[in-house]
Order: sequence, then C-alpha cells, then structure tokens
Amino acid sequence: MELVDKNDTDDWASAEFSEANLGDARLAQRLVALARRLAHSPQGSFPQSLKPAELKAAYRFFDNEQVDTNGILAPHIAQTLDRMRQVPVVLAIQDTTEFNLSHLHATEGLGRGTGNNEQGFMMHSLLAVTPEGLPLGVLGMKTWVRPEEVFGKRAPAVTRPIEEKESIKWLEGIDHLAALKLHCAQTRFVCVGDRESDLYELFVAERPAGVDWLIRAVHNRVARHPQGYLWEAVLATMPLGHTELRVPARSTPAQRTARLTLRCASVRLHSPRARASRRSLPEIDVFAIHAIEDKPPHGVEPLEWMLLSSVPTTSLDAVLERLAWYARRWTIETWHRVLKSGCRIEARQFGTLDRFVRATALIAVIAWHILYATLLARTDTQLCCEVLLQPVEWQALYCHTHRTTQLPEQVPTLQQTIVWIGMLGGYLNRKHDRPPGPTVIWRGFLVLHEITKMYQLFKQSG
Repeated sequence: MELVDKNDTDDWASAEFSEANLGDARLAQRLVALARRLAHSPQGSFPQSLKPAELKAAYRFFDNEQVDTNGILAPHIAQTLDRMRQVPVVLAIQDTTEFNLSHLHATEGLGRGTGNNEQGFMMHSLLAVTPEGLPLGVLGMKTWVRPEEVFGKRAPAVTRPIEEKESIKWLEGIDHLAALKLHCAQTRFVCVGDRESDLYELFVAERPAGVDWLIRAVHNRVARHPQGYLWEAVLATMPLGHTELRVPARSTPAQRTARLTLRCASVRLHSPRARASRRSLPEIDVFAIHAIEDKPPHGVEPLEWMLLSSVPTTSLDAVLERLAWYARRWTIETWHRVLKSGCRIEARQFGTLDRFVRATALIAVIAWHILYATLLARTDTQLCCEVLLQPVEWQALYCHTHRTTQLPEQVPTLQQTIVWIGMLGGYLNRKHDRPPGPTVIWRGFLVLHEITKMYQLFKQSG
C-alpha cells in the first residue's frame, strides 16, 4: 500500500528523506511517508500511529535487507550539510548511548548490556550543533552488540590495540568528519567528546585542515614540561581570569553560583609508553583549558574541567569560547532523551535487532526534528513559523489558541508558535516560566496533528 499523501509533499519529511537511494523509488516514498506519519505521534506504538495496511507496509519496510541505516540517514545528512554550510563553525558532538531491551525477551540478535542482566545494543552517534546550541542534524550513527560469548573473557583493555576496542568509535567518528569536510569547505568542524574520548590515538589522528577536536581530559598524562604532568603544567601558569557558572540544585545541595578560575597553556604530551600491542605514537602539542571552582560549599567537591583542544587557545576570550563549546555537549544527551523518552524507542517491538536498528535510524531523525523545533525558536526569536510548520498547521494552531476563525494579518513567529504548541502539551506559559522544553513540545505536536485534521475538515465543509 502506498503511504504517501499526494497533496502533502512539501514538508520536513520530504525535505529530509525524499532523496533517499534505497535501490527502489517505492522504498524512498515509503520512508518519507513513515517519517511524516510517525512524527505526528512519536510517543505512540506503530499500531496506534498507523492504519492496518500501513502497519503491514511499515514492518515490510523495516524487514527489507535493501534498507540500512546508511541509506536511511544519507538524505538527512545531505540536508544537514546544507545547513552546516550556512555557519562558520559547527560542533560535531560524539556520544554513546545504550538501549536496554531486557523486557523484549523474544527479540533476536541482542547483546549484553552494561548491567549484569541487561540485553540490548549500543549506539554511537554524531550530532551537528551550532555554537549557539541549535542542532542542525544527525551526521552519523554506528550500532553494535556486545557478544555474550566473549563478555568478561577478553584480554584486559590496556593490552589490546585500539582497533580491537569499542574506543575505535571515536577515531571512526573523526574519520567520518574528515570525509564530510569535503562538502563544507568554508565551515570549521570541531569534534566534541566527553572524558571517554580522552584517547591519545585521537589526538594524533590524521585530519584535514578545518577539522579540530575539543575533548574533556580524564588522564593526567606525562608532559614535556618542568612539572612533568598535564595538570601540574597548567596549574603552574598564572590565571587568565574568572567566570561564573550557575549550578542547578541536585537532591539536597541548593542551587548556587560557582566562581571559576580559568587558565590555559600549550602543553606537549608524551606518547603513552609503547607496548607490544601498540605501535609507537609521536608526541603532540595540545591547548589545555582548565577551570576550577574557587570556594565550593563545605563538603562539596569543587567543579573542575580540563579540556584539551587542537584549536589555538591563548586568551581569556578563547578560553570562554572553548568552555561554551563544550557546554553544548548536553545537546546530544537531550537528543538521546527525546529518542528514548519522547519517541519511546525502547518500548517498541520489532522481533529482530536488524529491524530495530533500521527503525532507530528513522526515529532518531524524528527525535532530532522535535529538538530542532524546540531550540530553533530560542535561537532566532523573529524567525517565521513556516520554517517548521505548514500554513494549515499554524493556522489551525492560531485559531485553536485564540478561539477565533480570523487569521492574523502577519504570519506568527516560530517563537510564538512553539509556545502555543507547548501549551497544547501542558506548558503553563506563566510570566517567569522558562521556555517550553522538548517534553511538552512533543506532547503538543500530538495534539496539533489532531487539531489540524479537524481544522481541515471544517474548512472543507465551510
């Protein structure tokens, strides 16, 4: 059964997926239709979101061996690159998340999870984000399982080459960025990673001009410096200045404002001691950025970050910029949360790992679209809402919100419509409330879909 609505092709799903090359034009059309329908009800199960014939077609799609994650993501990545070409700097954030499917006992092909009894699979992904925090799209996705038969039986990680470790994902990520850089000649890529990505092999990996990295350090590495080690070398320098950071409340400690002392230094790192299983690596110069809380509350560990970067960092302004870049790493964690909690990917049943992974690639882009809509309104407050909504959608939204049949003379801004969508999802819109977040936005989209259908029916009957 054909899922494409012939009268509704000018939408985000068509823009992100219509150029998919899956070996059959009908598969590309089905991909667009699935994206559109599932985005209308991201929390619902497939039986709830699709009609019986559509449901059967969807399961055939995800069971088709011609369909793979690269084929699904390729057209979206192309659109993401178009968006990236419009900005001078893009933060390519890498992160790993785990899907716990222990409750799906009949699903074939799952591997061991982090917990003793968990079953599921791992996903490492790249998300393109502007320095202002706007997610431009998914750049790549790798999935794998941890085999049961080797779990806990492999040689210690320290004795194995990186090619045999899961850590290779970080190097594959920066290699992937190097390939994508060919399509964005004027845009600087900065690969951002957490402490898990503190790998010497990543620091010395070959990369083209315009591809850099920013990593939070965990290892106090040996340095060619009088102090001998990374942390001591940076702390021996004079502070450049200070900044303040608002720290949210966590369980018992109250919210506080932390005053951070900032330093930076260029440090030459020694290669880790060579082992039989590791080739000798060259020394590398890095720019180290250190921030530490001056006077934490009694009994509270001071906040501290040590960031390493290939981007030259020698001034206070540059240090503040690197800290701001690293702070954007939360965006990929929010995207993962939307994927799991908002789109409820772990609650779905596909029977096999292959079907699950194919569906995850599609739903990952839907989750990005929800987050994009939420944050775009905060980034550009005067942007027209038609960058996100079809005319019939914002018209239905406006009439419902204002209890009127009269449309405004001017098209509303995206910021206005995001607030209205949030209100559909439970946002109170009180004077001092923060802007609506992804949770109420995806709930609001569910309601907006139904409102739009009713609006269209009333227009036709009128």
